[in-house]
Amino acid sequence: MNGYDKYAHEPFAVTVDLAVFTLREGALHVLLVERGQEPYAGHWALPGGFLQPDESAETAARRELAEETGLSDVSGLHLEQLRTYSEPGRDPRMRVVSVAFAALLPDAPEAHGGSDAAQARWVPYGTAGPLAFDHDRILADAHDRVGAKFEYTCLATAFCPPEFTLGELQQVYETVWGTELDRPNFRRKVLATPGFVEAVPGAARLTGGRGKPAALYRAGTATALHPPLLRPAREGRPA
Repeated sequence: MNGYDKYAHEPFAVTVDLAVFTLREGALHVLLVERGQEPYAGHWALPGGFLQPDESAETAARRELAEETGLSDVSGLHLEQLRTYSEPGRDPRMRVVSVAFAALLPDAPEAHGGSDAAQARWVPYGTAGPLAFDHDRILADAHDRVGAKFEYTCLATAFCPPEFTLGELQQVYETVWGTELDRPNFRRKVLATPGFVEAVPGAARLTGGRGKPAALYRAGTATALHPPLLRPAREGRPA
């Protein structure tokens, strides 16, 4: 464009960072990489890297996930843009703006290091950190976003077996939200939400104890929850 000087402004880089969550052994885990290069060599961080000139942020996110963790076949990955982090000084190398993504991955395979990551590992969410850069903040924001997705969508059923009990579905919610739920109230809300779950006729499963076998359900046809299944209010977060 005539009259425009592209050198008139300070150059900066754009990166992507990914907070990828899964459930393993009944606990919420997040995918972390050990940095193999400075800055923060030897520190744990979220997977990510620099955006290349010929790719979108989402394309870069998927590429970096594969390069740094070996997770290239992630057909079940739910990936969405979280927010942009642009505070000056967040990277000691230069001015860097990061486009962060939150992701959910059911049945997640093991990860391994690659590219500039010395290793990659699934880590229990409660033990993750302190992380390099401002990744603790990104991770906390992503965890809150994932919790909100469970309020308004049917994503929780993706972390259950093809046929599951309402108790198993409740456990998924409790694991992600980090809080116990009232069993009768949870059951009532799930069954009252159109298309959330469908009963499997004649199917039941023993779940331990002396009670009768629990009825089995499968994921319904809905993708959004109407009304939403809201998290219980807790300190620091409005109801």
